[in-house]
Amino acid sequence: MDESKPRTPRPSGQAPGTGGGIEKIIRAAVDRGASDLHIKAGDVFRARIDGKLVPLTKQRLTPEQTRAIALRFIPNEQDRARIDVLRDYDCSWGMPGVGRFRLNILRQRSSFMIVMRVIPFDVPSFESLRLPAILRSVATAERGLVLVTGPAGSGKSSTMAALVHYINENQQRHVVTLENPIEFLHRDINSSVTQREIGVDTDDYGRGLRAALRQDPDVILIADVRDLTVLDTALKAAETGHLVISALDTPDSATTVARLVDMFPAAEQDGAMLRIAEALHAIVSQRLLPRADGQGRVVAVELLLCTGTAREMIRDPKRAPDLPAYIRGSRERYGMQTLDQHLVELVANGLVTHETALSTAVDPGELERQTRGLSRPAGPPAQDARANRVTPIPDDLSNILPET
Repeated sequence: MDESKPRTPRPSGQAPGTGGGIEKIIRAAVDRGASDLHIKAGDVFRARIDGKLVPLTKQRLTPEQTRAIALRFIPNEQDRARIDVLRDYDCSWGMPGVGRFRLNILRQRSSFMIVMRVIPFDVPSFESLRLPAILRSVATAERGLVLVTGPAGSGKSSTMAALVHYINENQQRHVVTLENPIEFLHRDINSSVTQREIGVDTDDYGRGLRAALRQDPDVILIADVRDLTVLDTALKAAETGHLVISALDTPDSATTVARLVDMFPAAEQDGAMLRIAEALHAIVSQRLLPRADGQGRVVAVELLLCTGTAREMIRDPKRAPDLPAYIRGSRERYGMQTLDQHLVELVANGLVTHETALSTAVDPGELERQTRGLSRPAGPPAQDARANRVTPIPDDLSNILPET
């Protein structure tokens, strides 16, 4: 994909006619480290910074203002003409020098709301995300299903982008992605990366995934496994020699396996367990936690690699609950880790506080025993570090309405 011509709704990266006020607020949110921006009628602008939803402005938005903002963000002229019948709408948008954004425009209490997810221009790497080094071997596998799991907002898209980026830098393969909308833009390095947007380049995930199998792919990335049709086709792709990367909103490996099996009708679940056990290559389950120094967040990871023993456990529903114990005992030999094992490491390295680790741990008592006395002093607050580079936020929001 040619990065010099990224697919954004507007070549200029600016919603048509949007006034300077809204751009200053968006820039200010990004400067402060926001991951999301909320724009809602009857409320102030809010941004999610280090996991907390904080106000950016004091003046509340009117329904007319949020409608105008939503109208200007919608890239398709036909959809803009039918804005008053839209209920949920997904699109992407870019702002030069700031970043790209994934937008969901929705209705609440009959007024418009816009939720913007910040997508940095730079594609993340394993190093920048502090992901386990063993993921390099996961990314270079010839075949199998790799699932990145975790709650919403846990950085799954960034981890999947890092997997693709590593493949792109180190292998000569054809990577096909199916996304809604396209998030990180990958330029071709050593691999060829074909990025397809649902609703723009293909009708839906099911059709796009079936078509991808005829496009000579080595690697297929699916934004998420949302139904049985997608799961069944993804398993077939993994079974026929492709590396498939996707995501689920599940908290850990054992729950992920159970969720996959439950997607199949009851009469097919015994066979499904066999297919899943053979197709799975790895499960990466993650959480984003506040850093001890207050400067952003850090990822905590549980990692399951599907060895022969792990496959046997997945095939037997009575043994599947024992997966956490197997992961814990396989760290030295295979490089796996439980969430709690990684939390101990993060506390020891001063990246998260003892209190944060305890509130996240699966077994707080055991983690307490292993981390007692390990916490290190935190660094300066995040706002101090960012204070010299933030964009001022306009007090008067009247100019956010674009001229018509």
